[in-house]
Amino acid sequence: MTAHTATLSVSYGSPDRARRVAASLDPEVGGVDDDRASARVAREGNTVEVTVEAADLTALRAGTTSWSRLLTVAERVTAAGAQRF
Repeated sequence: MTAHTATLSVSYGSPDRARRVAASLDPEVGGVDDDRASARVAREGNTVEVTVEAADLTALRAGTTSWSRLLTVAERVTAAGAQRF
């Protein structure tokens, strides 16, 4: 299936922040996949990477857009949660 790949890589100020963002994204893996695109989330130290694999460029664009939005939401939620405690 994989003909195209895009990776969104974001570095955070601490490994804890990266861990919280990655943990927020983990439940979505597999949930927004279809027969043309899939994604995986990885964390190493302060960096979170979301890799989208797709059969065609249209699916890659759609998958990258979806995961970019999910990443933005995870960042906002984890930032709000950190301020609360």
